[in-house]
Amino acid sequence: MKRRDFIKVISGVAVAWPVAARAQQQVATPIVGFLLPDPSDSSAPRIAEFRKSLSESGYVEGQNVAIEYRWAEGRYDRLPAMAADLVRRPVAAIVAATIPAAVAAKAATATIPIVFSTAADPAEIGLVTNLARPGGNATGVNVFVAELGAKHLGLVRELVPTAQRIGFLVNPNNANSGITTKDVTTAASAIGVQIDTVRASNSQEIEDAFVRLVRNRADALVVGADPFFTSRRVQLAILAARKAIPAVYNLREFAETGGLMSYGTSLTEAYRQLGVYAGRILKGAKPSELPVVQLNKFELVINLPTARALDIDIPPTLLTVADVVIE
Repeated sequence: MKRRDFIKVISGVAVAWPVAARAQQQVATPIVGFLLPDPSDSSAPRIAEFRKSLSESGYVEGQNVAIEYRWAEGRYDRLPAMAADLVRRPVAAIVAATIPAAVAAKAATATIPIVFSTAADPAEIGLVTNLARPGGNATGVNVFVAELGAKHLGLVRELVPTAQRIGFLVNPNNANSGITTKDVTTAASAIGVQIDTVRASNSQEIEDAFVRLVRNRADALVVGADPFFTSRRVQLAILAARKAIPAVYNLREFAETGGLMSYGTSLTEAYRQLGVYAGRILKGAKPSELPVVQLNKFELVINLPTARALDIDIPPTLLTVADVVIE
């Protein structure tokens, strides 16, 4: 090889090297932060649905995307620090399951894309400007469970027509608790029943809430939408059975673990949609242009063994329209 040809080759390599280095940087594995208020062992099936949906978008955990999980273990006060930690990583996007996680993520960053799931209108709690065009760095899915208070009260009256005093269990640490309590109280007034609001943010307070319900002679109970309550669904079902209090819940997971009845949308579908949107954002879509998904399919689940244990005859009208009847 002639000397000038050799110099051309070396020069070409020198020029190509920074280009190749930049290309490697550009295809670096993106990191998705996943912020959850739940205990780490309570939502494995839903996380699996998220991973599956994300993989269908072309992103497989451990291959071409990494997921950093942050579990608050039911302590909502930990979420702001966890969100700030994900921002410092930095991550390509934050998936925030539930209102407390979404609020923490939104407070931590105005630039990193956020994909949330909420139990109430995200525009009302300041996550988006409007549902059709969110306008900021956040979008996601609304599962509507917080708006179902009137429906749950109606189900209670069908189950226990003589009910006059109905308990309503809320988590005071949930930013949406004030709105849902007001809505349920208004709905109760419209049908002529009294609401006894009880509050709990840990396991002992759940025990104490049932003591109060028994002392106040509550005829039935509506359990408010809250991720902590979902993680404590077995405890809630056991206490409701032990205290002989008919209870209505917002998710089928409650009925599947011994709760009497549930009515609401599907958390599985919500996590699937989180994976869809996370995949689209990793491909370059802007949250501001992705409309908030409104889950509008509701399911009624009835647990007949629990009804028999409580000596409640489920009305045929409910059995006919139920999506799932657990025998």
